[in-house]
Amino acid sequence: MNVKEDAKIVRPFLDAVKNVIGTMAMIEVVPGKPFMKRDTVAQGDVTGVIGITGDRNGTMSVTFTQTCILAVVGNMLGEPVTELGQDVRDAVGELTNMISGQARRGLEMVGVRLEAGIPTVVTGENHSIAHISREPILAVPFSTPHGEFTLEVSLETPK
Repeated sequence: MNVKEDAKIVRPFLDAVKNVIGTMAMIEVVPGKPFMKRDTVAQGDVTGVIGITGDRNGTMSVTFTQTCILAVVGNMLGEPVTELGQDVRDAVGELTNMISGQARRGLEMVGVRLEAGIPTVVTGENHSIAHISREPILAVPFSTPHGEFTLEVSLETPK
């Protein structure tokens, strides 16, 4: 896969993250410099992971620091959230699903058809994320006024 192809695939995910977090939580997000992730350790405290199949197979995940996700979910619910309880896990699953859905719609517009499974949510300090693709994991850090989160995408190149 070349840089132009990478950008075509990644742009819909970046746009989806900004749109979903901005719309659902009214929080502005700023993407950082993308990098290739070499390990499975999550860059935060709670992660939503979703499997993707179709023209490409792989996974997408979004990992939030605790301070960031508490602010995001608090804004979504309209009341303060102080712990990583069931409301937060449910919200992370739903955010993962919405980001994946918007990204897939964006990819469909450039001829890449994908479907997604049901999101899984993992919590805990230094938890691992197992991406099902053997392809490199592209990670994009995001910052907000309330902390950071990271989007990871790993999709197999079509044969």
